[in-house]
Amino acid sequence: MDLNSTPSAGRVHIGFFGRRNSGKSSLVNAITGQELSVVSDVKGTTTDPVYKAMELLPLGPVMIIDTPGIDDEGELGLMRVKKAKQVLAKTDVAVLVADINSPLSEIEFDLIKTFTENNVPFIVAYTKSDLYTGEKELKQNEIITSAKANEGIFELKEKIAHLATDSTKEKHLVADMLCEGDIVVLVTPIDSAAPKGRLILPQQQTIRDILDSDALAVVVKEDKLKSALNSLSEKPKMVITDSQAFKNVAADTPDDILLTSFSILMARYKGVLDTAVSGITAIESLSDGDKILIAEGCTHHRQCDDIGTVKLPRWIKSYTGKDIQFDFSSGTGFPEDLSQYKMIIHCGGCMLNDREVNSRMKKASLQGIPFTNYGIAIAYMNGILKRSVEVFPHLKEILDKIEK
Repeated sequence: MDLNSTPSAGRVHIGFFGRRNSGKSSLVNAITGQELSVVSDVKGTTTDPVYKAMELLPLGPVMIIDTPGIDDEGELGLMRVKKAKQVLAKTDVAVLVADINSPLSEIEFDLIKTFTENNVPFIVAYTKSDLYTGEKELKQNEIITSAKANEGIFELKEKIAHLATDSTKEKHLVADMLCEGDIVVLVTPIDSAAPKGRLILPQQQTIRDILDSDALAVVVKEDKLKSALNSLSEKPKMVITDSQAFKNVAADTPDDILLTSFSILMARYKGVLDTAVSGITAIESLSDGDKILIAEGCTHHRQCDDIGTVKLPRWIKSYTGKDIQFDFSSGTGFPEDLSQYKMIIHCGGCMLNDREVNSRMKKASLQGIPFTNYGIAIAYMNGILKRSVEVFPHLKEILDKIEK
């Protein structure tokens, strides 16, 4: 994908962190070659994270994020610090920006500790070298820069690209399970929640992945699946459906054709599939009054029969026969304290990068809260979970435990 077509979730996220007035915004402006962030000698000029999608060679499409000072003070300052910490959950490569004219403080060392604990590769970029007259011995992940003198900017880009390349690997939604010439039928319901004139992002990405594998993609609406299967001269390798149509699609798809959903493929792509499959069994132990968090990564306009806020709660109440309570989160509004919930059901996460989805999963795990996703939950409630993940043989052991 080129720069313009690469979605935010598919970009390497590079976060710039540091104290107020350390030179973060000036450095970000120098990196991007634009006056992206407002620069001032006044502490706390950056009040909210600033995002910039750009091409960073030799890496490719990235998302640069300038954050508020991590040492901000006061009621508003603490809110800004919280925003900066939220960025860390989605950061693939961190740049700790520190004024070379001041020694590293406890705040910077705490950031380094946080990066390390969260396995975030990082660079320490010392700024304002044009005002520095001393000598400094650098570690391998440190660099001296000056936005004003344009010193070390190119070298910093190279270091970022090197770390990002080392920390990311090529992944596929479905291409690694296909051979050249395989036929894949995609069932894409067109309902009121679908963007007018477009397919939703997971559907677009899956089609592209199939084409990249030199397989054949056949796209149909749910009421055309039977006729599509009958008209094909060769049996499809797989049927992939929108989770909302799982029940009907499963009935129309012969047992000798693999069946899964876009949401389940996305769970594997984001690295949460095994946890999501294990977590769904929590639905069996729900009681009246228990609360579930239904979380989404995007902030789309809610329709009258919205999947997250209407259909899922209705299906869960019908399946359990219990008076379950629901909370909903969207966008970046994922709660820190999850202790009130009996389980979390997350969307596919197509609008979030891998690290943020994994951060949410780990947050739930650390607090002992079962975590699953839309596709897994819908397949389970329709009695077709085993069939819907048959395409992933490594899940057999987990499924055997669930059946016991």
